[in-house]
Amino acid sequence: MVENKLSLTQEKSDKASNILPIIVVIIALLALSTTAIFIKIAVSQMSAVATLFNRLWIATIIFGLWTGINQARTQIKDDKPILPEQRYAIKEIAFLIAVGLVHVLGRLSWTWSLTQTGAANANALGSLNPIFTTLGGWLFFGQIFGRKFIIGLVLAVLGAIAVGFEDLLRSNNNITGDVVAVISSVFYAANFLLIEQIRNKFSILTILVWRCAIATSLMIPVVLIFEKQVFPVTLSGWLVVFALGAICEALGHGLIVYSLKTFSSGFISLLLLLNPVIVAILAWILFSENLSIFNLLGLALILGGIYLATSNKESIKSSVNNTMQDSTRSSTTN
Repeated sequence: MVENKLSLTQEKSDKASNILPIIVVIIALLALSTTAIFIKIAVSQMSAVATLFNRLWIATIIFGLWTGINQARTQIKDDKPILPEQRYAIKEIAFLIAVGLVHVLGRLSWTWSLTQTGAANANALGSLNPIFTTLGGWLFFGQIFGRKFIIGLVLAVLGAIAVGFEDLLRSNNNITGDVVAVISSVFYAANFLLIEQIRNKFSILTILVWRCAIATSLMIPVVLIFEKQVFPVTLSGWLVVFALGAICEALGHGLIVYSLKTFSSGFISLLLLLNPVIVAILAWILFSENLSIFNLLGLALILGGIYLATSNKESIKSSVNNTMQDSTRSSTTN
């Protein structure tokens, strides 16, 4: 009897622990769904480069304050001075620097693509990152994905493209902007894969702080050389860049990085394809925008593809097991 109660308690605990990471990803998706809107408003008042710079330094301050508060709470709780972090190998530091580099290149290329092509094009072509993430994980890091996951991935990507298909047909066919949007998806994929490699070497906050700090440092000479207007000049401009830094960068991308502790980069990048679904639903509810047959077909393909991919529990479990094994290996080494 006691064993049955213990097993039921354990089962409920396991279900809760499985649901919580999904909730975290959903919150991140809701935050990220506002990115294109905020950027479109911001670039009407300043350049894409200045918009990105302000977004990054605001997020850096937020993560820095968060880190400081956590350290202070730990010191007060333990009543001990905070010990310096352990020394890391050059390879691990190189990975951390690379994360900051591809982060700023991905943000810059996608933000700039929004000024050269339509939002639908940028979103659709930027949605190709799950393909590059999965391919890169397989080629460089030996990740293995099941057949269901691959089929679901292809369906979801096709759905993301179908959502903006009509807008793609009506676009000005700006090849430069479209190519840059595809390049941004490659950088996004590299960002996910690199973070996955260092997630057990550095704390989540450390990764987030240094990623934004490195990206901000790289942007400083760019804005000083090429930009005449670096900061917003209106209250609405400041509100928009603060929203980009706090909601999109700190909350949205911060929670995505946190989710990489539980799920593989390929799985997370696939879930991010839900972003067009959320945007379409919000546009339908808030702005009464009609959904065409291509929109509905695309949304159905995205949902069906994600369901098919997530039904392949072996891919999800293998990523969780790899995380646990890496953590055990790391603790044993230390």
